[in-house]
Amino acid sequence: MADGKRRSGVVLTQDGGWSWVVVGCCFVVTVCTRAVTRCISIFFVEFQAHFGADYSSTAWIHSLVDCTTMLCAPLGSLVGNRWSCRVAVMLGGLLSSCGLLLSSFTNSLELLYLTMGVLTGLGFALCYTPAIAMVGCYFHRRRALAYGLAMSGSGIGTFVLAPAVQLLIEKYSWRGALLVLSAFVANLCVCGALLKPIRLQDLMEEEQEGEEAESGKEETIGRVSLKEPEVAVKLPKESDGCLKPPLPLMSGSPAPTPERRRCFLSIKEYRFLLLPDFLGLAVSFLFLASGCSLPFVYLVPYALSAGVCHHQAAFLMSILGVLDIVGNITFGWLTDRSCLKPYRLACYVLAVAMEGLCCLCAPLLRSFSLLVPFAVLYGYFDGAYVALIPVVTSDVVGAPYLSSALGVVYFLHAIPYLISPPIAGWLVDVTASYTATFFLSGASLLSSAVLLCVITGIRRCRLRPHGPAAKC
Repeated sequence: MADGKRRSGVVLTQDGGWSWVVVGCCFVVTVCTRAVTRCISIFFVEFQAHFGADYSSTAWIHSLVDCTTMLCAPLGSLVGNRWSCRVAVMLGGLLSSCGLLLSSFTNSLELLYLTMGVLTGLGFALCYTPAIAMVGCYFHRRRALAYGLAMSGSGIGTFVLAPAVQLLIEKYSWRGALLVLSAFVANLCVCGALLKPIRLQDLMEEEQEGEEAESGKEETIGRVSLKEPEVAVKLPKESDGCLKPPLPLMSGSPAPTPERRRCFLSIKEYRFLLLPDFLGLAVSFLFLASGCSLPFVYLVPYALSAGVCHHQAAFLMSILGVLDIVGNITFGWLTDRSCLKPYRLACYVLAVAMEGLCCLCAPLLRSFSLLVPFAVLYGYFDGAYVALIPVVTSDVVGAPYLSSALGVVYFLHAIPYLISPPIAGWLVDVTASYTATFFLSGASLLSSAVLLCVITGIRRCRLRPHGPAAKC
């Protein structure tokens, strides 16, 4: 097998060597996409003063970037699967850099919606999902730790970029700051160039060997089997993407045209959509996305309404960001331990449930000293579940399907991200209190956790041996 890999020109070394370079690239991608998206709100005051707009009009820029990034996530998976993750990330880096560059020259808020909201968001979408999927392709034994390190770029990037962007605005104005951000985001093209493609067959063989070494048998429950004859057919030598499932020919059938073959390949890439486990996971993600962003939006206003000073309220957000980083790395490391690796899904459910409980308790916390523990716990478990989303998804569908699955997963986040903050704001206006907002967030997060618990329980009951002695 090693000789075959050398002949193909693509060397696959999981959990070591170039794998850590890929983690570093994914870290930079999360900094340039998620952290830069969070920092866009720093420009709002400048936009309001320059264009004479109100807060709600400028807030649509952030919503458009976030929503476009998630809505177009399947497009990033499609480009990565059809050509390679390298092409997707480099193309996305070019588009997002051009979007920020054009934004620095705009003279109306409507043009900012197009250049910064749509064009930059589309570029981020092409980068984000393929880069995350590549980490899953390069890691097997240390996958959770690798994702924890890679996803920590969002928190670390926000912590560093936020003051840096403010300094750039003060020194060069908002136009100059966007020019500098455009050059910074262009580093995505460099990261994309460093993402060495992996042949699907090599990846499947490595996954197969790792699973046999750990358990001595093939794991087929709750994921797409890597030994299915339809999947385990040798790929052509020109296949260099992270995911390019082959299409087996039935005996006596004519060879399909290139158009039909591309269509069939697209269908094969999304065969995981028929898995009941993935469908349940997808529904739980809808509830998760409806509640997870609300505390980040409304914690500071809630703290101010409780009598906390502006400095302390802003410090709560810093605590959230730092503990988010700690949760990314430590929870990823913990769930890679042999004692916890079989229970990754349970750890993910625990993190989401703890977030929900924190939100339900938040209306009872009316002072800075009480809100600090909330920020610590919520920030830590937010980082924990974010690092485990790709891991849990990979455990369900298998690494060869991870890119397409993550595209669907992040697509499901788009609409809740767009509509949940306005709904929560409407509840604040109607009730003149933040209690209903935090209850909505907590109920959504707990519903996500409970749904996964119910699905897991039903699956275990169905898998128990039938007979007079077997009871469910």
